[in-house]
Amino acid sequence: MRKVLPWLALSALIIAMDYLSKLEVSRWLADGHTVVLCPYISFALAWNQGAAFSFLASAGGWQKLLFIGIAGIAALIILVLLVRNFTNRWFCFALSLILGGALGNMLDRLLYGHVIDFIQLHYGVHYWPTFNVADSAITIGAVLLIVQDTMFKRR
Repeated sequence: MRKVLPWLALSALIIAMDYLSKLEVSRWLADGHTVVLCPYISFALAWNQGAAFSFLASAGGWQKLLFIGIAGIAALIILVLLVRNFTNRWFCFALSLILGGALGNMLDRLLYGHVIDFIQLHYGVHYWPTFNVADSAITIGAVLLIVQDTMFKRR
């Protein structure tokens, strides 16, 4: 288990970065303002009751427990995979990002009943759904898993 500690530390770092960024942005944008960082990126506070792209956001509340359960099960599976594959650095790096992101969003659901999102990507009037640091870590981890699987697969 000791060999997995660096990967768990990376996950903890993601959780901390996610939590602190949400805390700070919630203070900045408590009045509903939007902060434009550049023509394509803004910060705007959003509360997501659902999952990615607000999936099941208007389901009535039961989805909170579903998403907490899914994150918990995913975390356990990732822990097992980390223990079994601790020497595969890319795989463990990707899993650690996913674990940190999943637990970061799970923490929001446990504390607030929703996930705090704040990063907006846009071009003109076209907006990507608002997201956060945890979502970014999950996405990067998933992309790394796909890249590793397709580029480094033994044939």
